[in-house]
Amino acid sequence: MMHSKLIALAAMVLLLPTPALAQSDLLGVPGPISFQGQDYVLAWTSQPSDAYFKQEYVPAGQTVQAYTDMVLVEAVAGAITPAQAAALQVQSLAARKETDPVANHEIIHNDATGEVLLDFVVSDLSADPILIEWNAYRYMPLAEGEGVALFAVSRRAYGDEGAREFLGSLGAVRGEAINALAVFDIPTISIR
Repeated sequence: MMHSKLIALAAMVLLLPTPALAQSDLLGVPGPISFQGQDYVLAWTSQPSDAYFKQEYVPAGQTVQAYTDMVLVEAVAGAITPAQAAALQVQSLAARKETDPVANHEIIHNDATGEVLLDFVVSDLSADPILIEWNAYRYMPLAEGEGVALFAVSRRAYGDEGAREFLGSLGAVRGEAINALAVFDIPTISIR
């Protein structure tokens, strides 16, 4: 009898919603980050290599797996410039364009600051539901040491109707977000 009560209690505890796990800030940007009137909280961090650090921020109620709005902060330590980092992403987009009919990009170089702004759109038309994603990446030299910092925004839409509406409004959304990103006071990104 006691054994079955313990099993029932354990099952109830396992079925309770759990809060999101706290993420470790790897780049000195714990959040929240306020961009275009929206607050973004740190939701995911990763260190894919000794020199590469990634952090993703989403509004309350969204997840990194199924978001509509996201801010990304990344850093790569080492002998790489913003132009080189952007060129690597452009290469990846060019390869993707062979299988993604939506893939497209534009790039802006700021010779005075050494920064590069890359905006691009990609899709996954085989996903269920399909998704369309637009990103604007602002690459800049790391504030301390050699390397590149990235501050980026990402927007997604899901499903046929959502994708159509998203692509229809992308011109206005894109212009506003790029202008806001270009003048945004980026927090100091430093590898910890």
